[in-house]
Amino acid sequence: MSSETRIPTGIAGLDRVIEGGVRDNSTMLVVGSSGTGKSTFAMQYLNYGLEHGENGLYISMEEPPEQIMREAKMLGFNLDQYYEKELFFFHSKGKDFVKLVDEQLPALVEANKNYAVKTRVIIDPLTPLIWAIQDKQEQREVITKLFYTLKQLGPVLITTEEHASPGETIGEDVLIPIYMSDGAVHLTYRPIGGAFNRALEIVKMRATRHGEEVYPYIFVRGVGVVVRTTPLVSAEDVRKYDDVFDKAIRTAADLGANERILERLVYVKENWSYPFSPKETLQIFFESQGLNDTITREELEKRREESASQIAEPEVAESAEVIQQDTGMIQEEAPSQDEEPLIEIDNLDELEEMIQ
Repeated sequence: MSSETRIPTGIAGLDRVIEGGVRDNSTMLVVGSSGTGKSTFAMQYLNYGLEHGENGLYISMEEPPEQIMREAKMLGFNLDQYYEKELFFFHSKGKDFVKLVDEQLPALVEANKNYAVKTRVIIDPLTPLIWAIQDKQEQREVITKLFYTLKQLGPVLITTEEHASPGETIGEDVLIPIYMSDGAVHLTYRPIGGAFNRALEIVKMRATRHGEEVYPYIFVRGVGVVVRTTPLVSAEDVRKYDDVFDKAIRTAADLGANERILERLVYVKENWSYPFSPKETLQIFFESQGLNDTITREELEKRREESASQIAEPEVAESAEVIQQDTGMIQEEAPSQDEEPLIEIDNLDELEEMIQ
């Protein structure tokens, strides 16, 4: 798990599956079609920061500030009290936005570089800028400069309208912003009835162990968006597979793994967040690192002498065995006349007992 300080988004439920929030000076893109609630996400994100002592910058490319604050009040967010004190608006359109990116925003960053209070930034939506620049290379350059500039103020949330063709998972027009962003959340709307007909999926979240499921969400007046999630690993299960990892680390050491591999196994142990056993993953990793070679009597004897351990002399097996270190799976080989048969060991527990 990352030890980096996280900034809560204020979006109920979402922080539970992105390690407590977003990273500072990062960009999170919220992608969705009409009716998915992108602006609600933006307002809720902004309101949380204002309520917790941050400043806010709302860059609107469609609606004027008065309409944005009026819609926010209908959701239970009173942005009026912060207007032109902690909350500021930029209202720009299309090609005019390029001037904002090239001149006004860099000047704002320069004016705030020694200011201790973080500024939470919203761009809602980015779509008009994307449509105003047809050349993909120019579009990429402008978006890159925009994201780089705004990240110097604090954490940034950008909404983007999606227009996907049939069969597409994500619309082509939002691919460049997704590539350029540090994180991307995809919102979908399925008018099939019932309370939870909207769902959220985390497409990417750099340097973050995030949830990989599809999470339904609803809108609650006075609260905003509520995402139905559960923690990746519950408190009682967080160390559930420690024994499996400890056995794998000891076995890797016994098989001559170097410090780098052992450190990687420890890191995997500390960050394992899946609800299933890591045994198969560890077996595949062992194979990729060449740790699944045949273990002969001579090799075990040498390791026993090196570690000054006392082990009993095992019985000689009638056929050779290949030990796969995590699952105990065995593959038979015929012994040659010049070498002694291999040692028969059914699982990792027996191997550990012998070495100990």
